[in-house]
Amino acid sequence: MECASSFIVNPFKIMASSSFIFLWFILLFNASIAHAFTGTYGVNYGRVSDNIPSPEDVVKLLRTNKIKNIRIYDADHRVLNAFKGSGIEINVCLPNELLKDMSMNEALALEWIKLNVQPFLPDTSIRGIAVGNEILGGDIEISEALVPACKNVYRALKRLQLADLIEVSSPHSETVFNSTYPPSAGAFKESLMPYLGPLLHFFNQIGSPFYINAYPFLAYKFDPITINVNYALFQPNAGIDDPKTKLHYDNMFDAMVDASYVALEKLGYKKMPVIVSETGWASKGDDNEAGANVKNARTYNFNLHKRLMLKKGTLYRPKMVVKGYVFALFNENLKPGPTSERNFGLFNHDGSIAYDIGFKGLVPSSASSKDSVLRGQYWSSKSLVLVACVTILLLFTEL
Repeated sequence: MECASSFIVNPFKIMASSSFIFLWFILLFNASIAHAFTGTYGVNYGRVSDNIPSPEDVVKLLRTNKIKNIRIYDADHRVLNAFKGSGIEINVCLPNELLKDMSMNEALALEWIKLNVQPFLPDTSIRGIAVGNEILGGDIEISEALVPACKNVYRALKRLQLADLIEVSSPHSETVFNSTYPPSAGAFKESLMPYLGPLLHFFNQIGSPFYINAYPFLAYKFDPITINVNYALFQPNAGIDDPKTKLHYDNMFDAMVDASYVALEKLGYKKMPVIVSETGWASKGDDNEAGANVKNARTYNFNLHKRLMLKKGTLYRPKMVVKGYVFALFNENLKPGPTSERNFGLFNHDGSIAYDIGFKGLVPSSASSKDSVLRGQYWSSKSLVLVACVTILLLFTEL
């Protein structure tokens, strides 16, 4: 009450207080602050490797390339310390193996945040906590633990007065859908609704987006005969027509996002944002992994970056700007599975670019000049004039 009376008597004095202004901003724009994303483009910083650059060098790499958002798959203290003062926004992850314990013990969630998040604030810009990764569709016990774990993490953030600054989310794989084609047929699996239904209800209450790992590469890999590779790569193609919405899609990425919006709308969540937590294309694969090569990886990621930087929505949700994290920052040599799993990186293990989409590496790469020629960056009219002048000069020198 004293604060209220002081505000009435002398509002300018109170408004001059930076702490008051900060609190006022949070209360007024809570929904926008809760979303852990600056701009539209981010990367996943996976570290299942024994030969990638140090976190300190990663900060240099990201800042050089003006990448402002990253996701990590844990809350590694060395990484969080390295990112202090960088201004790069981080989404940390509560590992899958901790979900069962976290779901049954709010105090454990509180301790985890006190140990792995709170000490690094505000210097390290931790903006979100992903509770697990691709939980639904796998182990039933972990699926059952997801909602209570998310609630305990959120309650812990509330107790620490961090809930308005740090978003709680949980990324999903495409296996949560019963159908995604055409986009208007987007629908979640009924078998997952006992877990997904309460999760979406809770996220809607606290203002969290729906995170989806959307991979046109995987769709093409498993059905290269039916799917036009150019449709998957954002390249010119005939596209598809959605008979219900009458919308025409010329790329699979946007169609996947819209299928998510449709599925959410069918459950009553028309205003819930969709953010792509993972997407990418492998630059190398096994013989049975269709499309996994450097040319396609470069094409997809170059066009994806261009698409996200447009800062536009989709055909079905034109006012909801598309945001996404690319998978991944580096090729990770210790990842299990097929060859493609170890070759999603925008950068090689030494920090050089894996292929040229306009980024700069920590060290030079032969891929830089080669890919620039392929993309038509060299031998422009100005370059030809310059080469001609140098050639003539050398001829006169010899004479």
